[in-house]
Amino acid sequence: MPRSVARTFRVGVAACAVAFLAQAPVAAFDGQPDANPSAPVATRPLTPPADVPLAPPMRPVDEAFRSGARALASGQTAKGLDALGYAAAQGHPMAQWKLARMYADGDGVKRDDAKAFEYYSKIANTHAEDYPGTAQSRFVANAFVALGSYYLIGIPTAGVKRDPSRAKDMFSYAASYFGDADAQFLLGKMYLDGVGMQRDARNAGRWLSLASQKGQYKAQALLGELLFKGDDGVPRQSARGLMWLTIAREAAARPEDKWVVDLHEEAFAEATADERAQALTYLENWLSRQRR
Repeated sequence: MPRSVARTFRVGVAACAVAFLAQAPVAAFDGQPDANPSAPVATRPLTPPADVPLAPPMRPVDEAFRSGARALASGQTAKGLDALGYAAAQGHPMAQWKLARMYADGDGVKRDDAKAFEYYSKIANTHAEDYPGTAQSRFVANAFVALGSYYLIGIPTAGVKRDPSRAKDMFSYAASYFGDADAQFLLGKMYLDGVGMQRDARNAGRWLSLASQKGQYKAQALLGELLFKGDDGVPRQSARGLMWLTIAREAAARPEDKWVVDLHEEAFAEATADERAQALTYLENWLSRQRR
């Protein structure tokens, strides 16, 4: 097409378009005719298309939780407790969990295991079937772990008797349904120690292995010792056990983790040169997979 003809064609199309727009009613952003087409564009309401969903308004209970969390972060404990208490009373699981942790640890409040137990129980009773893998489900799983830990020792002031069988149920649910690493570690430890059940080193190894793969360093330490020494139904795998003990020691940073350090030092001193070299190879391979 010659340039002069092409230019004439484009000009003609533009003119037709201008004429069409001049005759058509002006529509707002929702597709409806503009009520005041002569108004300046800047003053016309911006209405979103009808098929675009709007963000749901924040519920008062959610705002109360956020307000309470902000107050606690800024040191306003009384204000934070009031807001979290309101949200918790309305069934907000995150508020219930936060209050439970505060009372369990004595964080900003007087320690009260009975209140902590009550809040954890509300979460477990209401949210046991929450979908695994969500942000909220992690806190639900932690509530089960906390309840299991309470049942292991009991709370005399709250009328909660020591009940290892009930503790096992709590750990088992969190370990199986939510895949919680802490629950898997504690369940494995119960099997290893024979608390509330017949001792079962093989089952212990299975749960400890699951938790170890997720980075639970206490599970890594117990699994390492179990493999290094071997046990009933668990063949001795000294080099692999030393690998897990080495990984666990690197993560043991608190004073109360001295037992992990001790287990590693004892195994390392006992291991042969070949076992140490093989453990190093296993460790390098494991670290390489973690970086992928």
